[in-house]
Amino acid sequence: MEYSLQREHRTTRVHFYSFYFFVFFAFGSLFPLLPVYLKDSVGLSGSQIGMIMSISPVVMILIQPLWGILSDMTQKPTVLLTIALSLAGIFGLVFSMIDTYIWLIAIASLLAIVQSALIPLSDSISMNYVQKTKTEYGSIRLWGAVGFAVAVMAVGQLSELFSLRMIFYAFAFILFIAVFFAYQLPNETKTLQISIREGIKELANVPRYFMFLFVAFLVMGPILANNIYFGIFVAELGGGLTGIGIAFLLAAGSEAPFMKFASSWISRLGMMNILMMATFISILRWFLYFLEPPLEVVYVTTIAQGLSVGLFIPAALQYVRDLAPISVGATAISLYSSVGNGLGNWFCTFFGGLILEGFSILYVYLFFGILSTVALAVLAIMNIRIRKAAPE
Repeated sequence: MEYSLQREHRTTRVHFYSFYFFVFFAFGSLFPLLPVYLKDSVGLSGSQIGMIMSISPVVMILIQPLWGILSDMTQKPTVLLTIALSLAGIFGLVFSMIDTYIWLIAIASLLAIVQSALIPLSDSISMNYVQKTKTEYGSIRLWGAVGFAVAVMAVGQLSELFSLRMIFYAFAFILFIAVFFAYQLPNETKTLQISIREGIKELANVPRYFMFLFVAFLVMGPILANNIYFGIFVAELGGGLTGIGIAFLLAAGSEAPFMKFASSWISRLGMMNILMMATFISILRWFLYFLEPPLEVVYVTTIAQGLSVGLFIPAALQYVRDLAPISVGATAISLYSSVGNGLGNWFCTFFGGLILEGFSILYVYLFFGILSTVALAVLAIMNIRIRKAAPE
C-alpha cells in the first residue's frame, strides 16, 4: 500500500515537471522573439509593438480574478486549464496568419485572456498539492525555468534556419503536448477566499507596505519589460536569432541557482540589503546596455539577471509576507503581484515602445535605469527609517 502511494506521488510529480517544462517552453518559444517578428517580419513601429506587448499585463490584472472565480464555481481547475491551453495554442496559430495591426491587437487580446489562466490555475493546483504532500514547490517550478531557457535557444535556431513564423508553430505544438500533462494533474479544488477591500483597510496601517509596492513597480516593471525588448537589443547588436537564443539561455538559466540560495543569503545579509543589492545590480545592467557594449559583454552580463531577478523576487515575496498582518497575507501578495507583475510590466512595456519609436532601443534601457535608480533611493529611505525605528 505504501509503495503504491509512493509510486502514485512519483508519477504525479513527473506530470507536474513535464507540465511546467512544456508550458514555459511554449512561452520561451514565442514571447522573447515576438517583438523581433513584429518589427522585422510585420514591420510595426516601436509604439505599435509596445501596444501589442503591453496587452498581456493589463489583461492579467483584469481577467485573472475571473478565472479564479470560474475555477471556484466549477471546482474543475484541470478542465479549465486544458481548455485554456488548447485555446492558447489555436490563437497562437491564428497569430501567425495575421499582419494587420488592428487584427494583431485583437488576436493578442484573445491570446492574453486565455494565457492569463495558465500560471494562476497551475500554481494553485501545484501549491495545494505540495501543501498536502509536504513537497517543495521550488522543485516543481524549476522545470519551468529550464523549459524557458532551452526553448529560446532551440526555437531561435529553428527560426534562423526556416522562418520567424516557427515561433508560433512551436508555441502551439508544445502547448498541445502540455494539454496531456495538464489533464493528468490532480484536480485540487481547495481555494483561499480573499477580500481585497478588507485587506487594503488592514494594510493601510502598514505604510511601508505601500512604499514597497512603489519599489516593486519600479524594479519589476523593467525586469519584465526587458523580456520584451532584450531580443530587439541583441538583434541590433548583431546577435541574430541564434544570438538572442544564447542570451536568453544564459539569462534565464542563471536565475535558478540564485533562487535556490536566496533564503540563506537573506538570513546572512539581511532582507533590505539583499533587496538593495539586487536593485543596484539591475541599475548597473540597464545603464551598461544604454552605453551599447559589445555583444560578448552582453553575454557575460546576463548573469546579472540571476543576481537581480533570482534574489529580488524571493526577497520581495518574503518581505511582503513579513510586512503584512497574517490575516491579510494572501491579499498583500496578490496586490504586490498586480502592481509589480501587472501594472509595472504594462507601464514599462508600453512607454518602452514609445521610446523605441522616438529614439532607439538604447534609450529604453536608459528609461529602465532611471526607474530602478528611483527604486533604490526609496529603498534607501526605507532602510534609514527602519534603522531609526529599531530599538537601541
